[in-house]
Amino acid sequence: MGREVRRVPATWEHPKDEQGRFIPMHQTYTDYTDYTEGEIEEGLREGWLKGEPPFYGQAVMPQWPEAERTHYQMYEDCTEGTPISPPMETPEALARWLADTGASSFGGMTASYEAWLRVCRGGWAPSCVIAGGRLESGVSFDPGAGGRP
Repeated sequence: MGREVRRVPATWEHPKDEQGRFIPMHQTYTDYTDYTEGEIEEGLREGWLKGEPPFYGQAVMPQWPEAERTHYQMYEDCTEGTPISPPMETPEALARWLADTGASSFGGMTASYEAWLRVCRGGWAPSCVIAGGRLESGVSFDPGAGGRP
């Protein structure tokens, strides 16, 4: 869980609910056949699974053809995925937007252009990392630099 880049069409507008909040969407379909029958019954009863198979009511990102996935968009995936940026044409443009706007890399933390660019090119970062007794965002953490942002 943390931050992940999703490839989307240039015109993609993430859906919102009646209150104007983004609807969390899984990146891909989760295979609920991994759950036992009892777990599915429990999930439906307790509300963490909803609806009918195959998705049990869980919202999933559209699976566009590769040729339509021309842009990059940063998502937080702690709630199965809501965007924290608009779609951008390149990883560099996305990293610049995230750094310039002070986008959250974890809680109230943000990150440098270089740190965001690593994630934009690499695909994802964990929410946070504890290194050397310090808590830092997964975006800022650079294992190649001995954990220094």
